[in-house]
Amino acid sequence: MDSFFAQLSDSVSKARTLEDLTRPLLEMLEAVSGLESTYLTTVDLAEGLQHIVYARNSRELQIPEGLTVPWGDTLCRRALDEGRPFTDDVGGFWADSGAARDLGIQTYVSTPVRTDDGALYGTLCAASSQRRPMPPDAGHVLRLFASLIEQHVARERLVEQLQQANSELRTQALTDALTGLLNRRALMLELARLNSLAHRTGSWLLAGAIDLDGFKQINDGHGHDAGDEFLRGVASRLQAALRAGDVLARMGGDEFVVIGLGPRLAEDGANAAQLMRARLAAATVGDYRVGPTTLSYDGASVGVACLDPSQAGAEEVLRESDAAMYRVKLERRRVTQH
Repeated sequence: MDSFFAQLSDSVSKARTLEDLTRPLLEMLEAVSGLESTYLTTVDLAEGLQHIVYARNSRELQIPEGLTVPWGDTLCRRALDEGRPFTDDVGGFWADSGAARDLGIQTYVSTPVRTDDGALYGTLCAASSQRRPMPPDAGHVLRLFASLIEQHVARERLVEQLQQANSELRTQALTDALTGLLNRRALMLELARLNSLAHRTGSWLLAGAIDLDGFKQINDGHGHDAGDEFLRGVASRLQAALRAGDVLARMGGDEFVVIGLGPRLAEDGANAAQLMRARLAAATVGDYRVGPTTLSYDGASVGVACLDPSQAGAEEVLRESDAAMYRVKLERRRVTQH
């Protein structure tokens, strides 16, 4: 018995995954129960299916891993429903089970494995093609092993929940809540990445600044909800106008920034910047549905700077793109006034 507990302690302490824990438990369960097949299942009550996840088969009876059977036809369901965890006369008690008949099971024992909220996770089972008695301690060992599996499953699910929560927090920290675009913090990370990529590939870095002319009048005249809807509409149209690899972010208010790679440094970067500027500006022109109203918008002021990545830090990139945008804004005002 001391060697059993030593083996059990060693298996539990070394287990990092459910499989790491379950396989030695199945081996020990076989030794304690004297039954030739031991296995762990999961149960999908919504789909009405039982899945054999891990199995150990030492003699004639073969319970295949990966086998999926209808839950209603299983010995596990019958054992739970009838409160009969053990029988050495499967054919006599449950002759209608096609799964048991096909596998040739005569002796069977199982216990449920539950989640920490009490829901059925699956079953831990042992079976034999021959009629065999149940050793006195086998039932206790079976329930102990099920409890260990339950604890491991609960721990794995907690880790998954924490990882998901952390992922969601990271996403929220890098995402503009209104538009779903990257925020300023995320843009700075992407800017460093793209600047490094442009430097490695010997390409121009294109940086576009977008300012929504007339946004204050939309906000004041139609309300902040309409202004928010307009911002989401602009963000959607700008996204649709991006090239593969371009990065779009909302800097705050009615300001957006686009970063992308241009052609090789030996080629005409200024022309590429002009093409990007024209494409982004055209994307913002048109009718926007905001609540019950349709707004006809003449488009944003868009300026795109073309920079040598070896000479452009993050702040300079943003400063140059802003300067390019303000030149466009001043020119638009001059044309309007005349």
